[in-house]
Amino acid sequence: MSHDDDSAAKVRTVCCTRRVLLGRPSLGTGRCVKLPVRETPIRVPGFRFAGVACGIKGGRKLDLALVHSETPATVAGMFTRNRVKAAPVVIAARHVRRGRAQAVLINSGNANACTGAAGARVAIAACRQTGIALGISPYDVLPCSTGKIGVVLPAVSMVRGIDAAVRALDAGALWQAAHAMRTTDAFPKVATRRLQVGGRSVTIAGLAKGAGMIAPDVATLLVCVITDARVAAPALRAFLRAAVATSFNAITVDGDMSTNDTVLVLANGAAGHAPLTPASAGGRCFAAALAGVMESLADMVVADGEGATKRVRVEVHGAATPAAARRVARSIAGSQLVKTAFYGADPNWGRIVCAAGYAGVLLRPERLGVRISGVEVLRRGEPAAPHVVRRAAAAMRRDTFTVAVDLGAGAGAATITTSDLTPAYVRFNSAYST
Repeated sequence: MSHDDDSAAKVRTVCCTRRVLLGRPSLGTGRCVKLPVRETPIRVPGFRFAGVACGIKGGRKLDLALVHSETPATVAGMFTRNRVKAAPVVIAARHVRRGRAQAVLINSGNANACTGAAGARVAIAACRQTGIALGISPYDVLPCSTGKIGVVLPAVSMVRGIDAAVRALDAGALWQAAHAMRTTDAFPKVATRRLQVGGRSVTIAGLAKGAGMIAPDVATLLVCVITDARVAAPALRAFLRAAVATSFNAITVDGDMSTNDTVLVLANGAAGHAPLTPASAGGRCFAAALAGVMESLADMVVADGEGATKRVRVEVHGAATPAAARRVARSIAGSQLVKTAFYGADPNWGRIVCAAGYAGVLLRPERLGVRISGVEVLRRGEPAAPHVVRRAAAAMRRDTFTVAVDLGAGAGAATITTSDLTPAYVRFNSAYST
């Protein structure tokens, strides 16, 4: 068994203002950032896709995506832990419990959250209409929505869009579906892996949207991963939980958890190999490839964080336990003071150790160490010389860098990927509704 990265989202460095380049308001930074620029055709055996404009966003903007498995697929899902859940989240979670699905219907531009019974009726009707159009059970349709909260999903637009999406279904239309999922995203997020299992070729492809309201605990996004692997529902749930732990539960942009977070994996078995289990060699290979797809998508989400100019990997080691390391990493990665220091390329290690100190983990300040892109600015509680700190500041001017914190208390380790906090984030979100 083997696998390789065959991500369609190839990147190059673009030295210009990102939001202007991609049709967003200017950040005014002119920093060099890496963005996907090629949309190489992707096909997953047994799946068809569509991305159409149904009028939710207005004009001819793509705003409805449909993913269809030609045969019933095994399904696993994880959803927001927010107690305020959108209607599609409640319905999709109910349908996922059956362990099988054949379609994922995703609209953008409207979250259909906090919309009461009216929002639930529209979501249920959309599942029913999609099921009739595809000749499948409405319970095999998983609805997802993203966009503004508090507005009922327009039923007429959904009727028109579903009919158009079913007519447009095509095995080569994965990128259209990815575009239709976007809200504040600057670019569509797609990743793939291909591997060999039992002499059979297996494809895994993932589509995601997400740029703001990104926090650990599934982050704030919609993700649909499809594969032709053959996996029973219990095993697929185990694979999903493990992959989410190292991807969408290991990123943060602004610490906000949405009402609509949904991560789905559909496996239709078209590859024809023996069923995969977590204990088998093929299962371990599949698990690594699935995690690779999700980690690639998670990195894209952070890179596309609203207003973000930098992607920062916060590594904590030397903790008493892995759980303690995760708490410290999340505390540092989510600190507004730390994130503004990232934006200004300020190697203010004091903010970093302060955030570690209030994480609720026992630690000894005299044992703490901090490295910024390998530059040691704090060693056993003692600060480095000014010329060393200046080297760290130079490293922080890059669009990606690493902050490593040693607690000196054990072998526990954890990593969280975060972004900087910029004036552009404040400007963008202060006027989101208008």
